[in-house]
Amino acid sequence: MAITALASALVISVTGGAGLTTDTVDTYVKSYMERTGLPGAMVTVTKGDKVVLASGYGRTSGGAAITADTPMPLASLSKSFTALAVMDLAAAGKVELDAPARRYLPEFTMADPRAAKITVRQLLNQTSGMSDRSFPELRLDAPATLKDAVAMLRTAGLSAEPGSRMYYHNPNYFILARLVESVSGKRFDRQLADGVFRPLGMTATSTVDTTRELPGAAEGYVRAYGRAVKRAHPTWFINGSYGVVSTANDMARWLVAQNGSAPSIKATHQPSGVGAYAMGWYAGKTPGGAPMLKHTGWLLTHNSAQVVLPGSGYGIAVVTNTGMMSGDDAAILAEGLVDVLEGRPGRQGAPFTDSADPYLAGLTLLTLALGGLGLYRARTWARRRAGRSFWRLTVRLAPYALPVALFAGLAELFGLLMNRSGTLAQISYAWPALFVWLGTAALVSAAVAATRIVHLVRAR
Repeated sequence: MAITALASALVISVTGGAGLTTDTVDTYVKSYMERTGLPGAMVTVTKGDKVVLASGYGRTSGGAAITADTPMPLASLSKSFTALAVMDLAAAGKVELDAPARRYLPEFTMADPRAAKITVRQLLNQTSGMSDRSFPELRLDAPATLKDAVAMLRTAGLSAEPGSRMYYHNPNYFILARLVESVSGKRFDRQLADGVFRPLGMTATSTVDTTRELPGAAEGYVRAYGRAVKRAHPTWFINGSYGVVSTANDMARWLVAQNGSAPSIKATHQPSGVGAYAMGWYAGKTPGGAPMLKHTGWLLTHNSAQVVLPGSGYGIAVVTNTGMMSGDDAAILAEGLVDVLEGRPGRQGAPFTDSADPYLAGLTLLTLALGGLGLYRARTWARRRAGRSFWRLTVRLAPYALPVALFAGLAELFGLLMNRSGTLAQISYAWPALFVWLGTAALVSAAVAATRIVHLVRAR
């Protein structure tokens, strides 16, 4: 196997890099945590076949100290592991990348007949034509197994002709993981352990089916009003797409392998040409113009990022126990370390909610105050308008329906802006302060409108 030979030559040792050293990375991470209140993180930095730093910081939601051996969920970084498992099967002649996926997985069917043309490569490149618009998987009940996850697609359609557009869609990698099972004859977790983790020496790394099986059942934190608030994670199906659990020490071995010469690994780094997505990686450039491979991952209570810089040989991996969007600490930390490497140490990143939430808090208080005033004046308002026509009263009350409609359609609005479909409850994790403000506005508007209507009826 291609990566077995690489593992035998792998040397793990602590060293100081020319641009990133143990001290500079450690200082940067500790400064970030103190400045932003980040509860916990694991951070790994490598250069070539050497480890600059592999360490844990802070504590888990359960109160345990995070160390270099603490298992943490990698979220969507898992896709790069699934892609490598497929590429190893391809290197062994067991999978042809440009063959229809159904050749190896006959159970994969969809309502759209064009799905019969979806190739293994298109699944890897996220160009299958599937998207959250045609199959909003995060809005559906979570399946229990990979087989169930693939079966759910039987009623799904496509958003584009296979191979024509790139849509980031988790089920692409559910299908690939199930395909690995079908071709290898092993459960996906066992094939990943035998074919990827063990050859690389990643003995503390595994993959699971659902968030319930993640450490601490994926309990972590969300950011709100400058504080990290502990929250449990709902049950999601994650295997194949975002189910890998690893440690800082094991991620060092993974990053070293990415800067190696194994053909299967190098193949996963090549973008499709339809978009910037390769196979579990995005191909791009750093702000300084250097070639870069990266991927981020989001759970509602954790987030992750990995960066590989082929030119300099650096690799960076970060996992934090703060949730998606409002606490995108892992990506900010990884980007900050790239800045330090490229000579931009003064750019101090922070979650955008640190600056946005105080304004939302003010708007929430203002909304409550205006709502209280509206309720207080409702009787007087109704008396003055008791004799007016129905349509004029409707026009006056109609604006109060807008905040209710906005709150009710918030999930759809987020889906349009982010090309990812979710639920209103999930937005309460993603940006709690926005959820609270719009929810307060909707509740206050409904209360004021209802109170005015009641007083109108009485006045008449």
